[in-house]
Amino acid sequence: MADREWTADCVADHFDEAFRTLRKLPPVKAQGYFNTWPDIVRTSREITAMEPQPMRVWPSAAAITRLEQTFDWVLWIEEVERKLVWSRAARVPWKQISGELGCDRTTAWRRWQLALTKIAARLNAQ
Repeated sequence: MADREWTADCVADHFDEAFRTLRKLPPVKAQGYFNTWPDIVRTSREITAMEPQPMRVWPSAAAITRLEQTFDWVLWIEEVERKLVWSRAARVPWKQISGELGCDRTTAWRRWQLALTKIAARLNAQ
């Protein structure tokens, strides 16, 4: 990554990918609870009548590595900026974000750009 020139758009794309990778990870379940019931044995007729399960796509090891790098980056910015950057990666509308920040849409966008630029500057300095 040292030979790459980082821009705010590159950092935003990285956060978008990190959010998508987080969505692909399996859900966290509470420890200590398990099922002791036996598995249900279904006939082939029952199986064909069932609704098809959606195919689950798991993230690759490289995507998880990039996600972990992104987690390190968020430590370089303030907490309000972290929430803003993750909200945009989650595709939250600007209207909702600006309402939460208590400013207009343009100011929220400028703060988002500033946070991404801070991260890009820090990455370029390494």
